[in-house]
Amino acid sequence: MASAAEQMASNVSWGMLGKATELRNRLLFTIGLLIVYRIGTYIPVPGIDGVALREFMEQAAGGIAGVLGMFTGGALSRMGIFALGIMPYISASIIIQLLAATWGPLQQLKKEGEQGRRKITQYTRYGTVGLATFQAYGLAVSMEAGNLVTDPGWFFRISTVITLVGGTMFLMWLGEQITARGVGNGISLIIYVGIVAELPGVFAQFFEQGRVGALSTGVILGILTMIFATLVFVVFMERSLRKIHIQYPRRQVGMKVYDGGSSHLPVKVNPAGVIPAIFASSLLLLPTTLSTFSGSSAGPVMGWILAYFGPGQPLYLLFFAGMIIFFTYFYTLNVSFKPDDVAENLKNQNGFVPGIRPGKKTEEYLEYVVVRVLVLGSAYLALVCLIPEMVRGSLAITAYFGGTSILIIVSVGMDFIQQVQSHLLAHQYEGLIERSQLRGRKRGGKQRGTARR
Repeated sequence: MASAAEQMASNVSWGMLGKATELRNRLLFTIGLLIVYRIGTYIPVPGIDGVALREFMEQAAGGIAGVLGMFTGGALSRMGIFALGIMPYISASIIIQLLAATWGPLQQLKKEGEQGRRKITQYTRYGTVGLATFQAYGLAVSMEAGNLVTDPGWFFRISTVITLVGGTMFLMWLGEQITARGVGNGISLIIYVGIVAELPGVFAQFFEQGRVGALSTGVILGILTMIFATLVFVVFMERSLRKIHIQYPRRQVGMKVYDGGSSHLPVKVNPAGVIPAIFASSLLLLPTTLSTFSGSSAGPVMGWILAYFGPGQPLYLLFFAGMIIFFTYFYTLNVSFKPDDVAENLKNQNGFVPGIRPGKKTEEYLEYVVVRVLVLGSAYLALVCLIPEMVRGSLAITAYFGGTSILIIVSVGMDFIQQVQSHLLAHQYEGLIERSQLRGRKRGGKQRGTARR
């Protein structure tokens, strides 16, 4: 049975989109900043040998270059100023959130309200600069070792670090502006647009393999069917939830007694969203990226990492699945759904789970339910992320389109549509309130006129 919010959203008229001036301005602002982001992916970092880079990326298209090209919107394959993408900011945000859930000083900052939130945001930005600097320097040194630079040396390294770190910080600012003045989460939309922009090239490369005979027609149809089925499965799982019944007792206010109400506490099958998959990908891709760009100059350790931890390799898949499961549990229980906080909020609101005592018993019950639900949620995330990787490896498909990309497309797309619906719903109800006020004034005017007569 649909909830009241879902019923209200289903009654939203999309025809009101042309009349909702504020929403239209927000959409145009969002589109404008995303266009700026796409332009920046084509501005190259100075000092790169374009011909050598193009040849290298064509050879590595089916491996790490395809993975990173998808997440950076093609900026890495062109070595644009946004080659690092927004991943350093995401990694810093996740690290700070995890520390804020487990480390005392940051836990205290979270309790200080707006001032504490600003301080945590400041620490996140500092962390972004540190991670981006480390990654940019490693990338510069690796490109020098791979003979992808026209004039190697410290001047190239410094200029590359400044350019790439500046590009990441500018992307972070774009994302914050979209979140504050546009529609949707800016950081998520930047990743979403980067993935969508690469899809035409990915499918063109995929169909080219079929044209030259590398893939049969049956395999191509099977892969397309698998992608469609995965999209439907992800949509179904992202909307799935476990409802915990909540009861509120009767209460007396003055001489009146109000009956107790009931509601439900929704627990999503995947409360952590795409965060575990993104964090696991960013940790696994960093050493592989450096070893890939180092090429033949890489040491024995980097060569071993590239051989056994490259995309599609057994150890890569094993660690990828393990990290996804670990971060799903850790992020959910410490950040997105903390049973102790939820139990405390229910106790403060005089709500309780039928048959469960408020306080510690409710916390234990919520943790028990969430842990059991996450068995399905973490397995679902790992399955969606691993199956495309295994299919690509077994069929030698050079075009890259992973399960993490599907998760991001579905999750961000659903969130964006929900926010647009919320704006339309607010605009629709503002119009209803204005019309009801006008009708009330008219009725009031008629009554006053009758009294005077």
